[in-house]
Amino acid sequence: LPEGLRWINRTIGKGDLKNLILNSYKMYGSRRTAELLDALKEFGFEWASRSGLTIGIDDMIIPEERKKLIDSAMKEQGEINRAYRELGQITERERYNQIIQLWSETTHLVEKQLKESLKKDRDGLNPIFIMANSGARGNWDQVRQLSGMRGLMAKPQKRLTAQAIIETPILHSLKEGLTVVEYFISSHGARKGLTDTALKTAEAGYLTRRLVDVAQDVVITEEDCGTVLGREVQALMEGGKIIEPLSERIAGRFTADDVYHPITGELILKAGEEITDELAKEIEAAGIEKVKVRSVLTCEAKRGICQKCYGRNLATGRLVEIGEAVGIVAAQSIGEPGTQLTLRTFHVGGVAALISEQNEQRAPFDGEITLENVIPVKTGKRNIVLSRNGLLFLTHKKGRMKYTVPYGAEIFVNDGQKIKEGDVLFKWDPYSNVIISEQTGTVKFVDIIPNITMKEVVDEEGRKQPMIIEEKTRTYHPAIEILDDKGESVGTYSIPTGAYLFVKDGQKVRVGDLLAKLPKDIAKTRDITAGLPRVAELFEAKSPTNKAVVSEIDGIVRFGEVKRGMRIITVEGENETREYQVPYRKYLTVHDGQKVSAGDKLCEGQVDPHDILKIKGVLAAQQYLLNEIQEVYRLQGVKIDDKHIGIIVRQMFRKVRIKDPGDTKFIEGEIVNKDIVQHENMKVIEEGGKPATVESVLLGITKASLSTESFISAASFQETTRVLTDASIQGKVDYLLGLKENVIIGNKIPAGTGMREYRNLQLLGEEEKVEKGEIA
Repeated sequence: LPEGLRWINRTIGKGDLKNLILNSYKMYGSRRTAELLDALKEFGFEWASRSGLTIGIDDMIIPEERKKLIDSAMKEQGEINRAYRELGQITERERYNQIIQLWSETTHLVEKQLKESLKKDRDGLNPIFIMANSGARGNWDQVRQLSGMRGLMAKPQKRLTAQAIIETPILHSLKEGLTVVEYFISSHGARKGLTDTALKTAEAGYLTRRLVDVAQDVVITEEDCGTVLGREVQALMEGGKIIEPLSERIAGRFTADDVYHPITGELILKAGEEITDELAKEIEAAGIEKVKVRSVLTCEAKRGICQKCYGRNLATGRLVEIGEAVGIVAAQSIGEPGTQLTLRTFHVGGVAALISEQNEQRAPFDGEITLENVIPVKTGKRNIVLSRNGLLFLTHKKGRMKYTVPYGAEIFVNDGQKIKEGDVLFKWDPYSNVIISEQTGTVKFVDIIPNITMKEVVDEEGRKQPMIIEEKTRTYHPAIEILDDKGESVGTYSIPTGAYLFVKDGQKVRVGDLLAKLPKDIAKTRDITAGLPRVAELFEAKSPTNKAVVSEIDGIVRFGEVKRGMRIITVEGENETREYQVPYRKYLTVHDGQKVSAGDKLCEGQVDPHDILKIKGVLAAQQYLLNEIQEVYRLQGVKIDDKHIGIIVRQMFRKVRIKDPGDTKFIEGEIVNKDIVQHENMKVIEEGGKPATVESVLLGITKASLSTESFISAASFQETTRVLTDASIQGKVDYLLGLKENVIIGNKIPAGTGMREYRNLQLLGEEEKVEKGEIA
């Protein structure tokens, strides 16, 4: 070990080893680190041989508690099935979801017990434990299959729809061997692994190609573009846990604003300075939550990106150099995990790992509860929340946590109540949206007509359940009215298509009673198979299939009438009113009289990035795409730096649409590069003319590649004939500014030492210098 890193006295696993090597490189440079690595290799081989590490079937220990865990799960499964078959409390979809959840949890518990058992065996020298725990070989998933239980298997399906998991788990481990049925189920999963590998590799390869093409001409061109913009970065949280601390996210970036200490008020960093690792830690320790840093998304360099907006080059750990081809680096950084992730399913042989949906919120620390907009209603023994934007604050010396209480949740605490860590605050059903009565009275069905808008669905058990169906002509609008004693309507609830009814016509209901449930498409399996298409969809900027209707202004929601299967919803702002048509069958996420902000969803569904661009502007849309893409990769446990995705997203927002050409040479509706418009506008303004007005457009990566300035680059990507004919009709000139065009023609590429600035440098010999000096 190098001098400063000696005296490590603990077991070192894979992660520690990585950090050790990184620190050695940072402190002592590459030469000393190379020596360290050589020494490590020798050391490793020597002791691996000496230890005589082997693996035998006796090393696979079956945890003692396993039988208990499985028995209790079997019992619970029986109860879930009973609740479904005999009592009719839950729908078929819920039953399925609950059983899958139950088995995922059981598998997880068995794995925990297995870790404990292996750890105790031979004082922690069990070969399997050593291998998995040090991270040398294998992961806990595989160990669990060897001597725990194999768990749930995935059904091979092209699309990830609900029920993509076989609900009978494999209870035996590979050590015990499987029963015939279990073997049959498991061969299902194994085959899925093999086919996936073959199909997805091609898909990931194509994604990489499109990414490279859209970002190939992004090169570091200047030191500082001088922008004042940036984006705010904060620690990454998920469910109250910090996944990635602030210091990790800002190290190596440049500040966009001055950073002051929140308590002493002293200046830590001026705007435009680099945040080193030490300073990043200092900023975090000072309790600063958000830092505004320079970002590739806001860089204003004419061509390419400037050093300060990009920050540290992740390969060298130093500031990125001028001429670095960061676009291609970015494309490969995003595409490469795609190829890897596809191969991931293959290892585990199709064992489905489910992210169990959270269904309760517990207190992370002791504190006091403050409720805001939460209207609890007692029904029987339970308190049901009837407000849609209720908030629950948990206050404590350390700070306060904010939770949104979902509509229809069961709440266990009161305003002002003091609670202990680990207490349940509220529970909800993550698998369905509920419709709850907010009045007491008698149910009256409106437009719920058997076999037209409602049909009895007979599920696998032969039990009938009334469900609302969409009727062809769309003239009926199913709803439930609540009538008071005088027979007057006190409330109307529209019932979306696909909802199951839980009341009968003429039944008496109390406040808080369940009227209907709409099952959600749930069960996200942790498998980038779902991820790759999603990433591609985001990069292609496609509008999602079940698009949510979004409010464009701040205001109050008012429900209007229903016409031809569309419900009219108006949002009344301060000085304008907007009207929206929401398909009647969709579940509404707002209620009459609710306040909404611009960009809020009015009904279920995914938000269209184009809507965000229109309503909230470019930065919000870029941020949305960045977060959504990161989310997919994060679920896979893949870490990609924001700047890589940022570069691609920036390329998607390169173009603008001309709204009013003014005195420029553009045509209305034409789509042009931003910098070309800026250049032209400056020229026109100098001559005293009227500049063009523009609006931003979002292009998918394929479209963006095809509409680059260079026709050579576009033609070599896709649709060659169309690109070339267009170019020749327009009489285009290719100035060979990108990398690809130059490669095709056989020039030096304008990156690295081939940059324009470096090209004209000449090394002069002594004599020539003298002559030059004399002339000067």
